[in-house]
Amino acid sequence: TLKMASDSPESLMTLCTDYCLRNLEGTLCYLLDNETLRLHPDIFLPSEICDKLVNEYVELVKTDSIFEPHESFFTLFSDPRSTRLARIHLREQIVQDQDLEAIRKQDLVELYLTNCEKLTAKSLQTLVSFSHTLISLSLFGCCNIFYEEENPGGCEDDCLVNPTRQVLVKDFTFEGFSRLRFLNLGRLIEGVNVETLLRPLASLAALDLSGIQLNDVGFLTQWKDSLVSLVLYNMDLSEEHIQVIAQLRKLRHLDISRDHLSSYYKFKLTRRVLNLFVENLVNLTSLDISGHTMLENCTISSMEEKMGQTSIEPAKSSIAPFRGLKRPLQFLGLFETSLCRLTHIPAYKVSGDKNEEQVLNAIEAYTEHRPEITSRAINLLFDIARIERCSQLLRALQLVITALKCHKDDKNIQVTGSAALFYLTNSEYRMEQSVKLRRQVIQVVLNGMESYQEVTVQRNCCLTLCNFSIPEELEFQYRRVNELLLNILNQSRQDESIQRIAVHLCNALVCQVDNDHKEAVGKMGFVMTMLKLIQKKLADKTCDQVMEFSWSALWNITDETPDNCEMFLNYSGMKLFLECLKEFPEKQELHRNMLGLLGNVAEVKELRPQLMTSQFISVFSNLLESKADGIEVSYNACGVLSHIMFDGPEAWGICEPHREEVVKRMWAAIQSWDINSRRNINYRSFEPILRLLPQGISPVSQHWATWALYNLVSVYPDKYCPLLIKEGGIPLLKDMIKMASARQETKEMARKVIEHCSNFKEENMDTSR
Repeated sequence: TLKMASDSPESLMTLCTDYCLRNLEGTLCYLLDNETLRLHPDIFLPSEICDKLVNEYVELVKTDSIFEPHESFFTLFSDPRSTRLARIHLREQIVQDQDLEAIRKQDLVELYLTNCEKLTAKSLQTLVSFSHTLISLSLFGCCNIFYEEENPGGCEDDCLVNPTRQVLVKDFTFEGFSRLRFLNLGRLIEGVNVETLLRPLASLAALDLSGIQLNDVGFLTQWKDSLVSLVLYNMDLSEEHIQVIAQLRKLRHLDISRDHLSSYYKFKLTRRVLNLFVENLVNLTSLDISGHTMLENCTISSMEEKMGQTSIEPAKSSIAPFRGLKRPLQFLGLFETSLCRLTHIPAYKVSGDKNEEQVLNAIEAYTEHRPEITSRAINLLFDIARIERCSQLLRALQLVITALKCHKDDKNIQVTGSAALFYLTNSEYRMEQSVKLRRQVIQVVLNGMESYQEVTVQRNCCLTLCNFSIPEELEFQYRRVNELLLNILNQSRQDESIQRIAVHLCNALVCQVDNDHKEAVGKMGFVMTMLKLIQKKLADKTCDQVMEFSWSALWNITDETPDNCEMFLNYSGMKLFLECLKEFPEKQELHRNMLGLLGNVAEVKELRPQLMTSQFISVFSNLLESKADGIEVSYNACGVLSHIMFDGPEAWGICEPHREEVVKRMWAAIQSWDINSRRNINYRSFEPILRLLPQGISPVSQHWATWALYNLVSVYPDKYCPLLIKEGGIPLLKDMIKMASARQETKEMARKVIEHCSNFKEENMDTSR
């Protein structure tokens, strides 16, 4: 059996949190003065619930376009007597100074602020409120948090001339943060004195200084007895840096990796440096040297390298300095280095570009804070998924989904991630994917389509959607996906390939769905959009897939949906029908789609008078003789005329052609069709056909309806016998046989239909005991 991703439902806690956040007013809150959210006075929530509410709120705002953020959300957590917060993770533009200010009375233990560019120095002062309890703090990418606004002018007039300017705050330190152990200052802006900032901290355990250029890191030795994790990603290192690091003997995790594309680095890794780390940092379990150029050969001889089975034992290490390790490392970062391609690497987990495992480890390790590296790792995964078979499919999918969610606004990740998703969701892997996982893929794909009008992302996203069963798998996002596709098709300048895929998807989405869905999509402008595409193709004298899919989509969306049929007529659909017929007389598929659509229009009694013109009736009559697409065009033309005839002679408001003449041509057409014809048509209901049976005003309409039923129950009995029985067709046929006005050949055919259904019922009766 194949391993299936967990399809277990979400926990009750998750479901309740999600429901409450989407319905704050109806659950936890009420609206004060019709605008401000207030917590009900009898609500008391512990930190386990409040942390989840805040963190999930941030996630929803970031990844769910339908979710509306609340300006006063954070004020719900202003009073620790009713709501307790302990560990919260806030991201990007979602959080502002006043939000942090609103929760200043909380005893926060963990506060992660990631890329919160709207936070200013006002929030530095708010941080002081948490100083007595805070153990973990991240200010990663909060590039404005050390800036305050200064108004140089003293009077109002001067203020207009000199708008506020940003001034760097230089006097803030972590004085009083007595419990702080874990600190991330990644991408801190230049000009802040890191040494002064950190000096008051007594015993740091983990410090991240990613992307900060410091020439002197000697101050780090003040924590040589406590520092277990140090990250200096993209710091330009020197011999002095290496000597300081070697003194931090308690280190278990050291990251001196770099992005080899970002800038020129003078520093080169040598065998001596690696030896120094191995000898001095005896507790090391994780080391990242990704992106570094090795100045000299650190590897063993190629003959020795090829000997024996692949091993992670330090004694057999292909990287000579690591033979001094006491035990294999838990993690070794070698991404974009030549070392990752060696055979014997003494680590349980290696990030690199040699194989799928290494690439997935790289995506996992770098997604949150290093999108520039992650996009290149995902690009490698894309190649693996495209050329080879992915052996860790579920892990790969989860990692790409996480990266796309985390970096919704990063173009490189959206391009590479959406391309990888296309290959990871194709039919080859389908059996291994749960409903839940496939829904997550759809969500991130739609996020990408929403955020990026860029051609490559749009194309990748549309192609990925084609890997799903449509409409079934997209129904949970039905409205949203239709809006996005119509938006693509309504753009003035369009990429031909995206247009083709988008029209195909639109067509698939309105096929085999209920009428409520079709009406909703019609109101979104679906009919008008398709007609505009048809008009443009007509102007270019082009009948391609876009033209055919557009007519097919109109055929599907008008099925048993009178409102959409009316829209088709109101937006000059009949004019386009005639022009297409004239411009493309040999295009059989096109004719079939157009006539199928007009069959739907003709089923609507109120709209039939609009079809009653000499021009239209002549066209339909001439198409009775068409041999296009087997019998389909002739059959559909006859269906249109059958409904028109059903309204009786008094509704025939034209002189030419004569009603009797058209009736004669209809009889001739029906008699020319092979009853065993295989069909290019799909009936969800027989109701429009069955209504033509109990009437004597138009025997030819009655005959067409009976022929249609006989053909379908003969050729596709498993599908259509049950449908006919279920919809009460048998009593109607029996009644018709008794009617004097019905033609003898029609009655004979009706008896055969009844016999077919009777035989089908007997054959399929359950005889098990």
